[in-house]
Amino acid sequence: MKIALGVTGGVAAYKAAELVRRLQQEKLDVQVVMTRAAQEFITPLMFAALTGQKVITDMFSAAGAAPANLESAIEHIAVAQRIDLLLVAPATADILGRFANGIAEDFLSTLYLATKAPVIVAPAMNVNMWEHAATQENLAKLRARGVHVVDPDEGYLACGMTGAGRLAATETIAREVCDVLGLRHDLAGHTVLVTAGPTCEDLDPVRFLTNRSSGKMGYALAEAARRRGAQVILISGPTELKIPESVDWIPVRTTEEMRRAVLDRAGSASMVIMAAAVSDYRPAAIHDRKLKRGEGHLTLELEATPDILKELSREKRGAILVGFAAETDRVAENAKDKLERKHADMIVANDVTQEGAGFDTDTNIVTMYSRDGREISLPKMDKFEVANRILDRVLEIHKQSK
Repeated sequence: MKIALGVTGGVAAYKAAELVRRLQQEKLDVQVVMTRAAQEFITPLMFAALTGQKVITDMFSAAGAAPANLESAIEHIAVAQRIDLLLVAPATADILGRFANGIAEDFLSTLYLATKAPVIVAPAMNVNMWEHAATQENLAKLRARGVHVVDPDEGYLACGMTGAGRLAATETIAREVCDVLGLRHDLAGHTVLVTAGPTCEDLDPVRFLTNRSSGKMGYALAEAARRRGAQVILISGPTELKIPESVDWIPVRTTEEMRRAVLDRAGSASMVIMAAAVSDYRPAAIHDRKLKRGEGHLTLELEATPDILKELSREKRGAILVGFAAETDRVAENAKDKLERKHADMIVANDVTQEGAGFDTDTNIVTMYSRDGREISLPKMDKFEVANRILDRVLEIHKQSK
């Protein structure tokens, strides 16, 4: 995974070198972006030697350097698109103000506006600057936008004062990076089976019944479980999504194909998460020729498809079973009913009519219902974050079952 480390001008800039080494221990590819003020405290050569990569110091080519071209002119966009996270440590009061108010006057502040990756800031400054109303208002704005803030430590500061403002410990910052990226390794030793995407049921050689599932939630679960150290089996209906690295990816098309794949592999899993939007019905007859338009109405006879989750629960092999419920009304009632009928350990339900919670979105709004009676509602958040929260709860249930 690739992260950009923004280094801004402050005495704590020298600690960023230690932070690079700590992040590399997590197998992270680090590219450093320095402000001009940061270069007064530590040289780009230091970070180039540590990372083996170009250190970005300016928006445009410096005097005497190679002439600017299209690639250099849009480099901030290229970096923004390829990173998995933007970390700024140390983050001065100045850069916090620029981020909070959308001021893009150097590479780092422009990168912040251009990236859709998660952002973490680790402030470091004089205690009076830290406590100033303007700084706190800027931090409140950033937190409201989803920026993760690693609060500074208290202690003796370089200015000679004592109080809050010292850059948080390297280990604290690294731990926040791992949490945001889902690099917790708490699923090491587990095999997690995830189903994702829609299933398709043929009517004739050119038509089929399906649903609007994009597979994004299931793929986010597979990626999050992989990052947390699990062996992952991803059984997927047709999607346009990139296959996560290092997972056992099994493509299927119909509900019956998904059923066979799940039953064949569920025995090796300690957690089975059925996030796929499986077709509940299929045509009772598949026509070998294309149905032609006729006069009047056409009536289709449908039959129920196999209930994979219920079949798994009957064979209960010790795995934690999680189902999903995409609802349009009476969400809680329907989810609790499904929890009982399917004998699952947990049902993750959402109202697909809510903005930000429907099909093919990058966010979700869910409530988790478990057999112990707990109901945990999550606000709208990125599907990868939702995936990690679901895995947190699944891991709790697994530990309780032992």
